Amino acid sequence: MVSFRLMSSGQVPLDAIQGELEEIGLSSEIVGKLTAVLTNKSIDAIASVLGPESKAVKELEKLFILAEGYGISDWLVFDASVVRGLAYYTGLVFEAFDRKGALRAIAGGGRYDKLLETFGGEPTPAAGFGFGDAVIVELLKDRDLLPKFDACGFDTVVFSLDKELQGNAASVASTLRKAGQSVDLILEQKKIKWVFKYADRIGVKNVVIVAPDEWERGEVSVKDMAEGSQKNVKVEDISAWATKMSDQ
Repeated sequence: MVSFRLMSSGQVPLDAIQGELEEIGLSSEIVGKLTAVLTNKSIDAIASVLGPESKAVKELEKLFILAEGYGISDWLVFDASVVRGLAYYTGLVFEAFDRKGALRAIAGGGRYDKLLETFGGEPTPAAGFGFGDAVIVELLKDRDLLPKFDACGFDTVVFSLDKELQGNAASVASTLRKAGQSVDLILEQKKIKWVFKYADRIGVKNVVIVAPDEWERGEVSVKDMAEGSQKNVKVEDISAWATKMSDQ
């Protein structure tokens, strides 16, 4: 799905920046030579410019040797034209693109061996990257891999009829979660009719109601949203009930 381009391609055409380069004192000849270097797709071509003993060339060669050993060389494409705009990079930089190359960079980063030391930390070699969630979403849509979110993912809604019982409702919710259930705990003061409509709308299986009379008897009321039936369950048995529901 994703390929990494080392020193990856910038998206600005040369004609758009050539005038700016000349304005800062670079002659047309130098701009031409610079362009010839940046458009290289070969480490050998870069080595012919920088020399085979160049530290940058040696790092690139080592990286691709390791990539071959790890079996990921097919995911890497050398491209000398990207310029990451952060001064803390101390080595190779990279960007990640979708295989089709239809989207802008999904992620970008590089090596920064002195960054933590700059902010008072111990000298620590490091590499990292940042990525854009908007591009990831577009990629998932294009591959038809974006979750549909048709269901909320909750098994049970827990609600207390009395504000004074909210702590007890939270305790019941914790017990249910420990038993493997996904629980939506409602702490707002709502009418029970609203709670049932909400539970029905998000597609949960059960609503557990913590009410004063039932709680005094050591029970909670459980409504099966599919069948519409309602029964009381002992608080001490709520974990066993949740486990049984999870197994169904």
